[in-house]
Amino acid sequence: MKNNFQLKIKSLFLLSLLIPFLGISQSKNVISTNRIFPKVDKVLEFEKALANHAQKYHTGDVRWRVFEIASGPDAGGYHVVEGPKTWESEDARGDINEAHNNDWNKSVTIYLTDRGSSGYSVYIDSLSTVAVGDYSDKVQINHIYPKPGCGAKVLTMLKNLKKVWAADGMSVAVYEVNASGAPQFAIARRFKQGLKEKTEGFRKPFKETYEKVHGKGSFDLYIDNISEYTNDSWSELIFYRADLSSK
Repeated sequence: MKNNFQLKIKSLFLLSLLIPFLGISQSKNVISTNRIFPKVDKVLEFEKALANHAQKYHTGDVRWRVFEIASGPDAGGYHVVEGPKTWESEDARGDINEAHNNDWNKSVTIYLTDRGSSGYSVYIDSLSTVAVGDYSDKVQINHIYPKPGCGAKVLTMLKNLKKVWAADGMSVAVYEVNASGAPQFAIARRFKQGLKEKTEGFRKPFKETYEKVHGKGSFDLYIDNISEYTNDSWSELIFYRADLSSK
């Protein structure tokens, strides 16, 4: 009886050691993105086909949130976000099924141009001020490209920025692009109150808040670090299209 009790205790102890690792492996923090561009004279037909496809085949881990790209170099395109999901679920995804593939290839792609891109990104909770699934309809994405060997320096910059965003009441989700081209961080500023948040005077000047958090002269150092540790950056606005997304 004593041996059985000790065996149960040992088993529970070993299971407790595994729980953190199981939690990490199953974290839904991965998104895949596709950027697609319809032919200019087929936008209405494309949108109808895209909505039908999303609502028929994309639910659960493969659900879609579709955005129209309103500004920047990709304006006029559509930003399709799948997830959040786990890497494990991506292993099992495949191409979903044959009916899905046929519908995409025969009903949607016929309206597309040859332009497009695909990628994976991982949400970083420790750098964000908003949960991965706490969305908004209007988003500004800032794309930041670290210089080779400077990823850790940029991470430190983002940690400092998080404190400023939090002090300013800004909803920001930070993603690291994964195995999808040049090293990049995507900073998604979610406008919970709409684009009026961009209005001058809606919040205190960013420099003022930054130096209130990090001390006098810290903002100038931040600007110097941008020049020293990053290769490039650019931004865009994207607007959520519920009518084209999964239900």
